[in-house]
Amino acid sequence: MAEKEYESDRPIKTFVYLFVILLIIWLLLTSSFNWQELGIGILVSTVLALFLHKRYRELGLPPLSLRRIVWSIMYVAVLMKEIVLANLDVAYRVIHPKMPIKPGIVMIKTGLKQDIAKLILANSITLTPGTFVLDIWGDRILIHWINVRSEETVEATRIVGEKFERYLKVIFA
Repeated sequence: MAEKEYESDRPIKTFVYLFVILLIIWLLLTSSFNWQELGIGILVSTVLALFLHKRYRELGLPPLSLRRIVWSIMYVAVLMKEIVLANLDVAYRVIHPKMPIKPGIVMIKTGLKQDIAKLILANSITLTPGTFVLDIWGDRILIHWINVRSEETVEATRIVGEKFERYLKVIFA
């Protein structure tokens, strides 16, 4: 019974959520509430949502909900903050006369189960200057780090991955 309920209810919900997200992205990109641009945005968002809502679950993404959307927005904010902080850190290391770096490869452990969630975590770590994901093996992620502060897996996980993973656990729960 729950499966039938999911099949009949969720596609409409997913369509609505995708439509709203796409329309918000359209408005952010155009920065205009001109009726013509808004009309085109509604049309484009509708067409894209019609095509994408059926494929959404096939990608391994969780069902859309208001809670997941809010946590995703918070995740993007944290990611942006970490990218800025990491850029400043790397810039400091580059302009410092002694260039204080301690490069190395560390292993972190993730509690994420879905491959797509691990991929997003790995990409987030790579987008943060000073770190680069080399490989993912099951629940372990191999990272090149410009300034290794700990080679211990638990501590490296806390420093590098935990700030992203706590949001991804809620989004992909």
